[in-house]
Amino acid sequence: MNNPLRLIIDAVLVVAVIVLFYLHFSSKPTAAPAAAAPAAAVVQPADKDDDDTTATAAATTVVPVAETDKVAYVESGKLLEGYKGMQDARRSFEAKARGWERQNQALVTGFQTAVQQYQKQAESLTPEQRAATEQKLQAQQQQAGMAQEKLQRQAQEEEAKMTQQVLGRINKQIEKYGKDNGYKLILIAAPSGTIAYGRKDIDITDQVLKHLNQEYSGKK
Repeated sequence: MNNPLRLIIDAVLVVAVIVLFYLHFSSKPTAAPAAAAPAAAVVQPADKDDDDTTATAAATTVVPVAETDKVAYVESGKLLEGYKGMQDARRSFEAKARGWERQNQALVTGFQTAVQQYQKQAESLTPEQRAATEQKLQAQQQQAGMAQEKLQRQAQEEEAKMTQQVLGRINKQIEKYGKDNGYKLILIAAPSGTIAYGRKDIDITDQVLKHLNQEYSGKK
């Protein structure tokens, strides 16, 4: 790097990274939870017995699934926005994101300060000193870029983990709600158009959301 102007351009590029980094933490749609599949019958085989009569009496026990035609759907966006578990998870993630952003800002500020100091001293330095300083700044820039990439990966991994945990809990509770209330099928209406049309009388989003928040509040 032999041109001080190139250093200024590189500094601007590093600053641009912070904008992208911040945008990564902005709110964005979360994947809709998968609809819970209808529960399968639980089969419990009886112990074998030499006596045929006893074996017949101890026939396989089947826990029947409720025979019902009840079908309903929930709106994924409304469910996720209103679920207290998701709200708490997002607040926790945003707090971590602010910490990562401060680290990122420190990297950018440190590099900018080093470039500004070099620019002030450049005219008084010998060619050898300028070359050595520019080489040092280039190494600092590379280190800052690697640190920024590490922070971004950490943010992505943490967000994915948070989302997986929340959706896993939602799916489990939708399945429980469906079994407890005799539903044959509960579908997910997502913005992507999974369900093109659904009658409002089979929209049970509010009921499921109430169940989710009661369950979540009871286990906090």
